Amino acid sequence: MSAAASGAIVAPAPPPMPATEDKDSMTSEILSIRGVSKRFGGLRALDDVNLNVRQGSVHAIIGPNGAGKSTLLNCLVGRIIPDEGSVTFDGGSLLGHKPHQINQAGIARVFQTPEVFGELTVAENVMIPAFAKHDGAFRINAWARARERGAVREEAEHILDDLNLWDQRDQIVNSMSRGDKRRLELAMCLVQHPKLLLLDEPTAGMSRADTNNTVDLLKKIAERGITKVIIEHDMHVVFSLAETVSVMAQGTVIAEGSPEEIKASEKVQEAYLGGAHL
Repeated sequence: MSAAASGAIVAPAPPPMPATEDKDSMTSEILSIRGVSKRFGGLRALDDVNLNVRQGSVHAIIGPNGAGKSTLLNCLVGRIIPDEGSVTFDGGSLLGHKPHQINQAGIARVFQTPEVFGELTVAENVMIPAFAKHDGAFRINAWARARERGAVREEAEHILDDLNLWDQRDQIVNSMSRGDKRRLELAMCLVQHPKLLLLDEPTAGMSRADTNNTVDLLKKIAERGITKVIIEHDMHVVFSLAETVSVMAQGTVIAEGSPEEIKASEKVQEAYLGGAHL
């Protein structure tokens, strides 16, 4: 019996990580998911998921609770290994690689609950991923190392200013609002120069004012040309940001199209129990 037929994973060695050069065409696919399936015991969490994300686009994934959205994201960042299928990012396979290797390849993730260092200051939170990203490339020469570290620090300070966090740079993070922590987490992602930003319910638990501010911030980040995949339950957020929307239900993609096409889809209306969420 073949490995595919038995559901086994054949991974003798991780393939090379994706190349780092920029693509010439903004219409090329930066992420391709083919036939991805995942079981947890008798539960089929993902069932033959197929999805493509264009470089530079904002691609939303929506669906009822339990549809498999977060499981799919975990497959993309190496936290879960699919039983079947392939995941290709920027020309290379992601399967078989550790989360930190996938992050180094250019994928950053924003979690449902902001993952920040609460006892540190805002500036310290941003400096940690900034230096972690660049330290491996620093020269041995002490003078050159200090100069490059200075450039990294300057860039981090620029991002703090760009995300309206400069005035809070010395604030202890535990004292910040959820909306401000989300902005900080985005800043921590941006200093890593990601090619793909995964956002798992970025406005969860926020007030309407903080939600609107986060939407405005994500629109501003879009000017950087970073590809974004967003999982979100708030349809106002989805339709304000997304160019393409994929709808998941029971572990598979049931519809995909523009926001207008998704709003008009009877299949999507049924998945959302009569369209109450749309």
